[in-house]
This record gives sequence, structure tokens and C-alpha cells, in this order.
Amino acid sequence: MTSAASSERAPHAGTGASYASAGVDIEAGDRAVELMKQWVKKATRPEVVGGLGGFAGLFDASALKRYERPLLASATDGVGTKVDIARRMGVYDTIGHDLVGMVVDDLVVCGAEPLFMTDYICVGKVVPERVAAIVKGIAEGCTLAGCALVGGETAEHPGLLGADEFDVAGAGTGVVEADRVLGADLIRKGDVVIAMASSGLHSNGYSLVRHVLFDRAGWELDREVPEFGRTLGEELLEPTRIYSLDCLALTRTTEVHAFSHITGGGLANNLARVVPDHLHAAIDRSTWTPGAVFSLVGEAGGVERLELEKTLNMGVGMVAVVPRESVDVALATCADRGVDAWVAGEITERAGRTDAVVLNGDYAS
Repeated sequence: MTSAASSERAPHAGTGASYASAGVDIEAGDRAVELMKQWVKKATRPEVVGGLGGFAGLFDASALKRYERPLLASATDGVGTKVDIARRMGVYDTIGHDLVGMVVDDLVVCGAEPLFMTDYICVGKVVPERVAAIVKGIAEGCTLAGCALVGGETAEHPGLLGADEFDVAGAGTGVVEADRVLGADLIRKGDVVIAMASSGLHSNGYSLVRHVLFDRAGWELDREVPEFGRTLGEELLEPTRIYSLDCLALTRTTEVHAFSHITGGGLANNLARVVPDHLHAAIDRSTWTPGAVFSLVGEAGGVERLELEKTLNMGVGMVAVVPRESVDVALATCADRGVDAWVAGEITERAGRTDAVVLNGDYAS
């Protein structure tokens, strides 16, 4: 985990220009590193070598010798404009969960076990406690995902970002046995689509949500919303559910053909990414009721259902496609792990249909 500034130093002391006078506080960056160390130490695995402060994180690849043909999987993502909610709320220790979820749940879709992550935090001004809180959330997310946080970078960009503005991104690496890779090639006619509930909006569609609730409806973050049982800000900051260990548990307990991480683009577009060209996924909306936040966004902005569905997850954060004979075990495994899951549809022949995925019927009320 490196400090907030590079090794550049002003050539002259005294009245000459300096990195500090340009807006970069090296000492504040070093202080942030000290504060975050306690959290990063908790987000580790036995394969991690060394500690923080180096130029690169080290991971003992000899652990991969147990694989016949290990394939490394990589993914990178950010949190999007949800960071604006965190900034306005002054709550910084939850969006790290969002960041981890966006990365590791992309990795696990192919069946890969997440091994480690690195993060990148860009700020207008380094406030050590704020940076440490962000890293705390990332470290907690990595612990929930079963992966290590092996390093990162905090960059101070005065003049480009306001003093209280920031953004976060991350990259992750996982591993999967070559003959255990999941995906479209395994899906067959008659397979069943199992939906796993989201914790809320997760980290997608916030540009639409912010436009509707703030610009059009004029709501404030401290508004109490009876449908939520809490404030609007608290609902919007609800962390993304991290499914990686749940998905890996499914692959151990029963046969799984594919996963689909439901992020930007919604259920239909993301599930379509793992449906073969000759097959079709028919999803029944009546099998679940989207959370109140989804209907509220639709009503407050006059957003049509199809627009909502191609922007938000509508209550489904992850999908598993399994053989029909695996359904009972899959649902039991999810229940044992505290994941609300249900049969949402099935795989049929494409039969001339142009869409890989269609949502039928109306949501349960």
C-alpha cells in the first residue's frame, strides 16, 4: 500500500515551489497508510508474502501446484457515482464492500476462486481518516469474499478533484481449474435459472437514481422513507452483497453450468451473456417482488419498467444456471448460507426468438 504521493521532491527549499504548495501532502498520505494497516492485515490469505509498504504485493503462486491446469482470471471495476452518496453522507466505510463485490463476483462467474485484490483511491485532498475508512471497507469486503488485499495506491489530485471528492477502483485475480470453467458452453435445454436476491441497488444505475430522486423529486438524503424503515441516504448506501463464497459453495455441493453477475444492464442483458445462441432463457417476474427502492425510483421519475429493468438489478444480484436435478440442493445450499434464492425461470430452445432472455408476466405484489 503506497503513500499518497510519488517520490518527486522540490529541488529547492525556502520560498521555492514545493509539492506541498502544489497541494500534495506526503505526510498526510503516510499517516493514511499507518491508519489503514490494521484493516489490511485482516484481509489476508496464507499465500500472501510480506507486508505493506512495498512497491508490489506478493502472492505465493506455488499454492497453484494443486491445480492440473490453473487458469488465472482477472477483473477490474469501480463503484461509479455511488461515491457521491458516500461523500454527501460522510460515510466512507461501506463503499469498499461495493468495490469488492463488483470485482470478485465477476471473477466467480467463470468458477474462479478470488485470490487477491489491489485498490486505487484517488482524492482531491488526503484526509488520513477518510482514506483509512475507505480501505477498511475494502478490507472487510475482501474478508467476506475470501480473498486478500495485497496492496494499492492512494493518489492526491489537487486541482482536478475538490478537497472532499474522491473515486475508487480495484482489480482482482482468481484461479479456476481449466476443466471446471463455467459458462455458456455448459448450458443445456431444460436447465433452471436460480435467482439470488440483491441487497438493494448494489452499485449500478446511480446516475439514474440520483437524477430521479435528487434532481426531479428534490429529496434529501436525510429524508425518512417509511417504505425503507430508514433514511433515503441509508438505503442508497446499503452495501453490495458479495456472492463469491456462496457461488463457490454451490459449485462444491452440486452441478452448476453458469453464473451471471447482475450489474449494469440489468437481469436480461447480463444473463444473455451466458446463454448460447441456440437457447433462450424465459424468466418469470411473478417469482419475486423487487424491493421498495426499485418501485420508488420508477414512480418518482416516471421511469418505465423496461427502462428500470435495463438499468437496475430489480432485486436479483446473481443468477445460477443449473441442471433441473440440481435445483433442490442448490436452493438448500443458498438457504444454509443465508442467501434468499428461488427458481426464476428455465432454459428453452431459441426457436426463432431474437432475444436471448425474456422477462414474462408481472412482479409479485
